[in-house]
Amino acid sequence: MKRLVLSIQYTRQLAREAEKLYALEVDAIIKAQDSNPERIQHCLDGVVDFCFDDNMLLLFKKLCRHYYVIDPVATSDYVYSYKEMWDNNDA
Repeated sequence: MKRLVLSIQYTRQLAREAEKLYALEVDAIIKAQDSNPERIQHCLDGVVDFCFDDNMLLLFKKLCRHYYVIDPVATSDYVYSYKEMWDNNDA
């Protein structure tokens, strides 16, 4: 049981650190109105891995909204990837 608690604590801490780093990148992309697909996709690839966390999910959505104007098809692919990875609704 102690291992599980430590694992959960570590995962939360890792998500907080990832949020700090990715928030800077997401904000920089949006502020610069960057349309570089490689930069945006690289960021989305990293953020989606942490979407078990509500704050990271917000960053993911924020960047997807930005990217949708640039490439709606690629953005849709990222949304489907998120759903496959994290959406546990069987309905």
